[in-house]
Amino acid sequence: MTHKDMFKSTTYDSLDKQVNGDHYKKMKIQPAEFINENGLLFAEGNAIKYICRHKLKGKSKDIEKAIHYLEMILERDYD
Repeated sequence: MTHKDMFKSTTYDSLDKQVNGDHYKKMKIQPAEFINENGLLFAEGNAIKYICRHKLKGKSKDIEKAIHYLEMILERDYD
């Protein structure tokens, strides 16, 4: 049994491939797996995705994108 099998209730065969890069496949838990398993909304999911990959792909631009999605959440849920 792999760590993937131990911690998730759904099998995502699509996580075995990645289009355009391998930055997510290097992670112990891929952002898509975490987002799906926790039933997160679009903005929350994108913020997590950009935070997770910034060192491997987009650098400061990914942090700016994550902040943008966090600002959307603030406006949507708290203003």
